[in-house]
Amino acid sequence: MKSIDEHIAKDQDKIAEARAKGDEAMVRHLEEELESLKEFKDHHPEDDHDPTSLEMYCENNPEAAECRIYDD
Repeated sequence: MKSIDEHIAKDQDKIAEARAKGDEAMVRHLEEELESLKEFKDHHPEDDHDPTSLEMYCENNPEAAECRIYDD
């Protein structure tokens, strides 16, 4: 997707579809992703790119080994 706003809108549509099908597991998964996207957007208002799952993970877990940044 081109922007985080587009991703948020698509997730909202997918949640509605999953609810209509009665797929509660998918609804929970998408709601968690949607919440992470909204938090990322709140923390980075100047940035409208669609973050990767790693970017969202590191946003919430900066101390994780895979999120550490080392200077050369």
